[in-house]
Amino acid sequence: MSDSIWGYRETSGRLAGADLTGYKVEATDGSIGKVDKHSDEVGSAYIVVDTGPWIFGKEVLLPAGTIERIDADEQKIYVDRTKEQIKNAPEFDRDKHLGNSGYNEDLGTYYGTGAPFGGRPA
Repeated sequence: MSDSIWGYRETSGRLAGADLTGYKVEATDGSIGKVDKHSDEVGSAYIVVDTGPWIFGKEVLLPAGTIERIDADEQKIYVDRTKEQIKNAPEFDRDKHLGNSGYNEDLGTYYGTGAPFGGRPA
């Protein structure tokens, strides 16, 4: 599953070239913020979410494979993770982690296998 975590699901409703900036992002149990940046790069597609007041002053990076569906009419993205799962993910620092293959590997492991950060899948 971790191989495909960095690509959009065929069923997500993702339209190539569409700008997702500003879309609201919904976890399975509530809103987590708005898209600040996104990438459609093959093999490393993601969204960066500004969490606003939820995790004050923080951003989180979500691999495209966590996106369940995109509602272009309502400008909302639904991810298949809970707020707690997202909050417990490896901390994201835009200056250090964008394009960092080691961070992507850690994040892919966390979201792809459900293993705790730094842990190994069973």
